[in-house]
Amino acid sequence: MRVTSTGIKNGIFDDRYGKRGTQFNENGIPTCSIPFRVEDAPEHTLSLAVVLEDKDAYAVTGGFAWIHWLAANITRFDIKENESQTATDFLQGINSWTSVQGGQQSKELSCYYGGMTPPDKAHVYELHVFALDSMLNLEQGFLLNELFREMEGHILEQVTLKGIYEK
Repeated sequence: MRVTSTGIKNGIFDDRYGKRGTQFNENGIPTCSIPFRVEDAPEHTLSLAVVLEDKDAYAVTGGFAWIHWLAANITRFDIKENESQTATDFLQGINSWTSVQGGQQSKELSCYYGGMTPPDKAHVYELHVFALDSMLNLEQGFLLNELFREMEGHILEQVTLKGIYEK
């Protein structure tokens, strides 16, 4: 399986997917989600799940990765730019903007892509794409641990695409 994104060039995320973009929610959080394409998914793939995380946030958050986007039950292999805001054919989970460090944004606003805003230095962001042999029993607003619990035993393949977003 291969995952590519036109939003990453030479290992760098385009500005529009983070704090230097032009699309923000009412709390000033970037909302324009990255596009990606999956090719050569395993034969029995019924759905995809996505986790976009920032492990470089450990030092800033006091010890945990920052979750920017959770999505599940994706049944197509081409996700366009900003589909976190527009698509209705897959579920999305809660990102870290709902945490104390994220200003306790509402669950409703946090059930979408919450873009990159590294406060201290350039961060490496990891887009984990999971090919699954089933649809997951989740509801809109699911949590990361619920996603991993539901995926257990159903992951056919997993690929990670990395990129840097500059401070």
